[in-house]
Amino acid sequence: MAKKAKPRFPTQGEILEYIESADGKVTKRDIANAFHIKGEGRVRLKKILRTLLEEGALAKDPGQALRPSGALPHVLVVEITGVDQYGDLMARPQKWDKPGPPPRIYLSERRRKAPALGQGETALVRLAPEQDRDGLYYAARIIKVLKGAPRTFIGVYHDTAEGGQIVPADKKTRKVFAVDRETARDISDNSLVLAEAAAGGRTFRPLARVLENLGDLSQPKSISLIAIHHHDIPYKFPAEVLAEAETAKPPALKSRVDLRKLPFITIDPADARDHDDAVLAVPDQDPGNPGGWRISIAIADVAHYVRPGSALDQEAEMRGNSCYFPDRVVAMLPEALSADLCSLVRGKDRAVLVCHLKIDRDGAKLSHRFERAFINCVANVSYQQVQAELDKGSGQWSRLTGALYRAYQALDQARKVRGPLELALPERRITLNDDGTIKDISIREVLPTHRMIEDFMVAANVAAAETLTRKNVLCMFRVHEEPGPEKMESLRQFLATLGLKLARGQVIKPELFNRLLRKVEGKGSHDLVNEMVLRTQSQAAYSPDNLGHFGLALGKYAHFTSPIRRYADILVHRGLIKALRLGGDGLKTEEIAAFRKMAEDISTAERRAMAAERESVDRYLAAYLSEQVGTTFRARISGVTRFGLFVTVEPTGADGFIPMRTLYDDYYDLDDKAKRLVGRRTGKVYKLGAKLEARLVEAEKITGALRFEVLTEGSLPQGLMRPAGTKEHKRKKGKGRRKP
Repeated sequence: MAKKAKPRFPTQGEILEYIESADGKVTKRDIANAFHIKGEGRVRLKKILRTLLEEGALAKDPGQALRPSGALPHVLVVEITGVDQYGDLMARPQKWDKPGPPPRIYLSERRRKAPALGQGETALVRLAPEQDRDGLYYAARIIKVLKGAPRTFIGVYHDTAEGGQIVPADKKTRKVFAVDRETARDISDNSLVLAEAAAGGRTFRPLARVLENLGDLSQPKSISLIAIHHHDIPYKFPAEVLAEAETAKPPALKSRVDLRKLPFITIDPADARDHDDAVLAVPDQDPGNPGGWRISIAIADVAHYVRPGSALDQEAEMRGNSCYFPDRVVAMLPEALSADLCSLVRGKDRAVLVCHLKIDRDGAKLSHRFERAFINCVANVSYQQVQAELDKGSGQWSRLTGALYRAYQALDQARKVRGPLELALPERRITLNDDGTIKDISIREVLPTHRMIEDFMVAANVAAAETLTRKNVLCMFRVHEEPGPEKMESLRQFLATLGLKLARGQVIKPELFNRLLRKVEGKGSHDLVNEMVLRTQSQAAYSPDNLGHFGLALGKYAHFTSPIRRYADILVHRGLIKALRLGGDGLKTEEIAAFRKMAEDISTAERRAMAAERESVDRYLAAYLSEQVGTTFRARISGVTRFGLFVTVEPTGADGFIPMRTLYDDYYDLDDKAKRLVGRRTGKVYKLGAKLEARLVEAEKITGALRFEVLTEGSLPQGLMRPAGTKEHKRKKGKGRRKP
């Protein structure tokens, strides 16, 4: 009788394939059983698994469970991030330190008694990998709710026949909270309130109590208050911080270099609330540097007033930066400093840290030095004033501004040689009336004087980073890494739909993008390509590690020029004081030990401020357009998803959404590579960048959401639903997500 054939030992690839395809956790025993491995074969299997773990192909979870290194563990703590267009709860890993965004996680709450979760809450879940048209995602089942969301939120109070109700201002939160009338009897209908989720309440509606009445929602100031509270931006200074700022004293004059006779001027926006930098340029008298310039950039010496460990310092570190809204500034420092002692106002002696630059006629830096000094500015002028004098060739300050501009022209030559990224993205400017309502929405004008001051500041920032590096003192670098390969490939595929080529294998430099942008200059795709190049870029951040600044094409870069509004700049000032022995208030040992954590915190604070500022602008625009519901606008498609179209409308630049369900004339499929929707019956295409006419259907002032519908021959009257029996995006029964 023939012997039974011995089972073939699996290859590494087969073992990996088995682990990847397994539904649930996989251990070494599971693999051995699946491939009938016994005896000495288990020792061989152990060696293979150890090799795969060391090479990074596999990862091990608690309990000896194995998984592909790029996959999420089978049991994970997640944080709820909101809901998608279908109303499904979305989540992300509570801890995510890998490059790129985390994979999609959707919570499956099919059990009747599954706990209800809100944004910010965390839970222990069991994950199962799934696939849909957008690729890999994870279906999560709740094992245990771990931690509730922050209990405070901002919303609008309504006095209804059923009792008080609070509708949260966050567009991702769909809950409506019940409020006991006794606890809100002094609050009028349509008031903006800060509330706290409370225990109890009717079974169909959670309960909340009002913590603070923030005023009538119709008041314009409510718009920025929503963003401030939604992002937990601290906007009230503690008493001890205010007291410390009020009692602050300038340094003694004899402790600084006296530069008060030099004609420094500040150049800022016309509505600037503070002046933290002043500039001066004179021709270099050195015979060895013909046509060269000496430029001085004086920055308010905030480090003298904000000492490490003080109440001012702790508050500034927590805030991270100032936040700018159309109607207010939430400052990093109290006004006693930001608008007085640290503001370089005309005719006042002010303590500064000065960067002196020496450049040649082509803008190349020959040397630089820093010193602590006193200056007394001769003028505070606006960009528009300076530009008018330069254009006219005469004016009160033309001698000073003319020298500044000629020095800038030299720096500009060096800038062009360096080749930083040259994006042309219009910036919206919201002008308010005295009562806080919107007066005008316009595109902010970019003048040569803006670029002049920007180039002076960049040069000083580079000098600061170089000094700290040379002196081997820890520096808070401003870093911006080059785009990753996935983003580059996505851009490449998109450009192909426009007939533009971006070859693979090229060294990625800013000039690569600049050549591309020059090709579309003056064409209809100009704005779109600029936006797509911007989306391709990595996000800038702060770091104690010098990773370079890709966008500026600089090897070393740090923020030095705005310590009134950025905590990172204060740290750079302290580093320079320590490195150059300019005083006893330099960088401290305890700060050095916490540098990496501070970098993460101030980077997070910066992103928080940007999100709040952006949301505030969105709400102002929604309030402005709420009187124009039913109006038709020219719009450009700025995003294409399987849920519908994102559009930017003219002339305000407001962003809105056209839901897929309102495209009545056909059923549309997403072509993700080409960024377009294609009609199944008509072949009609809605592609990224295309222009169309869209009617405003809804403008929600509270959330800032704008909803439009496309004007087509097949459009149904506003508000009319699809006829019964037509196909919709329905839930997929059983395992997995719905079909698109």
